[in-house]
Amino acid sequence: MALIRITSPHAHRAGSTGNVMLTVLIATLPGLAALTFFFGWGSLIQIIWGTLLAVAMEAAIVRLRKRPVSFYLTDYSAVVTAVLLGLALPPFAPWWVMTVGIIVAIVIAKQLYGGMGNNPFNPAMVAYALLLVSFPVQMTNWAAPFVMTGEGWSVLSLGETLGAIFGSAGTAVDAHTMATPLDIMRHRGGFTTEEMWVENALLANGIGAWHAVSAAYFMGGVFLLYKKIFTWHTPVAMLGSLTIISTLFYLLMPDQFPDPFFHLTAGATMLGAFYIATDPVTSATSNRGKLWFGAGIGLLIFVIRSWGNYPDAVAFAVLLMNLCAPFIDQYTQPRSYGHAKPNRGMK
Repeated sequence: MALIRITSPHAHRAGSTGNVMLTVLIATLPGLAALTFFFGWGSLIQIIWGTLLAVAMEAAIVRLRKRPVSFYLTDYSAVVTAVLLGLALPPFAPWWVMTVGIIVAIVIAKQLYGGMGNNPFNPAMVAYALLLVSFPVQMTNWAAPFVMTGEGWSVLSLGETLGAIFGSAGTAVDAHTMATPLDIMRHRGGFTTEEMWVENALLANGIGAWHAVSAAYFMGGVFLLYKKIFTWHTPVAMLGSLTIISTLFYLLMPDQFPDPFFHLTAGATMLGAFYIATDPVTSATSNRGKLWFGAGIGLLIFVIRSWGNYPDAVAFAVLLMNLCAPFIDQYTQPRSYGHAKPNRGMK
């Protein structure tokens, strides 16, 4: 009987890039719901605005390249880029911040390299890093969780949020904005960690909102692991290395460094671990390489947060390790079938 010769990998179920991207979008819903609940409508508006821009930019560039527009739009990669950038931006960021970010992400970081599968850097993180360096005021003006008013805890209404994003912010919005816990911890001056918890009401009362958002991202990440969108190696290595290094410094100097739980939940750690670092195009490919890749991101996050100029370092850490991914792949190749040992390094 003749056998059909088909090389690996062998797919056991129907799948496509569009299905994978749709699964990732579904997994972001708990995090988006938590952001909306605690910080208001801003993140949802940013995502809708960014998605419209991303789809339009993608269609325009693909058409200029004389490629089939519908084919490239139905992989939903542009939508995923817009959603990840929208989740990372401050809810009250002006409309033009998202516009600049989408142009950078879709046109420069993605399409100029040849489109999906050819970009060496994560497009959403390229855009976020450029926005953070170029517009630090707008990028660090975060909404306060559950602002206290005369009638109790509340957030800005939908109309007020639209006005803040697409119009002038005004004093009402200024009263609803504040620094994030990582901002406060990074720029605490001469205060010790314990004194910051005592003196700052945000760290004492409002950090629970960021914990809840991180927990929502974690649940979405577990869902992606269950659906086998990616393997466990990158997120576990990233979170593990960040936990180990932050625990070590916390035990040695508790007055100067926050505990590891703070590092895991106060910033974009969970978003980066499950949705950004696991990007199959820009990360390492072998299982051993993913461990090194994730561990490097976790280490860089702690270093930049502790001694760098920016409090949250996920974007910079991911981009630096994107740069190292080809090198890691060269030295972590698995053994091929029929060979005694794997190929290592440049030949």
